[in-house]
Amino acid sequence: MAQRRSLAVPRGAPVLAVSFFISFLACVATGLELSVNNHAADFTLSTELVPAISLSCLVHNSSQAEELLWYRGEGKVGLKDGNKVNISNICISPLNESDNGVTFTCRLARDKSVQVSVILDVHFSPQLSGEETLHVEEEKDVTLSCNSKSNPQAQSSWLKDNQSLTLQQSHHEVYQTSDIFRLSIKKVQKSDNGTYTCVMESPLGHGTKNFHLIVEDKKPVFPTEAVIAAAVVVGLTILFGIVAQRDKIFKVW
Repeated sequence: MAQRRSLAVPRGAPVLAVSFFISFLACVATGLELSVNNHAADFTLSTELVPAISLSCLVHNSSQAEELLWYRGEGKVGLKDGNKVNISNICISPLNESDNGVTFTCRLARDKSVQVSVILDVHFSPQLSGEETLHVEEEKDVTLSCNSKSNPQAQSSWLKDNQSLTLQQSHHEVYQTSDIFRLSIKKVQKSDNGTYTCVMESPLGHGTKNFHLIVEDKKPVFPTEAVIAAAVVVGLTILFGIVAQRDKIFKVW
C-alpha cells in the first residue's frame, strides 16, 4: 500500500503569504483617481485679481479612507486634520501678482504618483505710476527705467513732451523684458531736455511714469596733470636759477 507523503510547511507560512498579498494590494492604487475642481488631469486656471480662489481635491473609486497632500511648488501646504481625507480644500487669499505661474498639486499620500496639478494664470494690469527727476551733465549717458509687470504682457512705448518719441539709432537704445522697459540716451544734448513718459497698455488697463530730464552744462575738466607738470617745471626752473646764482647769493650773505 503506497504511503502518502505530505510536504512539510513551515509554521506561520500561510499567514505570511496572506499578509504579503494584502500589503501588495494596499500599495497598489488600482482605479484610484484624483480631480481638482472637476479636472482629472493637469490644467491651467485663469483668473483675475479676485480676493480669493479655492481649489478642491477629491478622491474617486476609493473603498477606504485616503489621505491627501497639497503642495505649492515644491513646498508642502499645511492642512488641518479634518481637511485631509478623501476630499481636501485650500484657499488662496489674497491672490496677488506673485501667484501668477505658481503650480499647486494635490497628491495621494500613499502613492504620490497619483496627482493632479493646476497652474495659476493670474491676469493683472500694469502697476506703474509716479514720476522722477533726473539731472545729467551734457555729453553723459542716461538711462530711464520702468519696472512693470503685467499679464498679459503690456504694449510699451515712450513719449517725449506728450508726443511719440522718435528713436535715433545712434542716440537712443530701447531694452525690454517681461518686467523691465528701459530707454538709454547716449551723450545727451540740450535738445534732450524734457519730460519722458513710459506708457504701458494692456487689455486690463494702463500705467504711466514720467521722467523729467534736465541736461546741465558740461563742467570744465580740471587739468590736474597739466597743473602738476607746470608746477614741476616752475620748481625745477627756480632750483636751477638758485644753483646758477649760488656764488652771488653766498657773497651777499
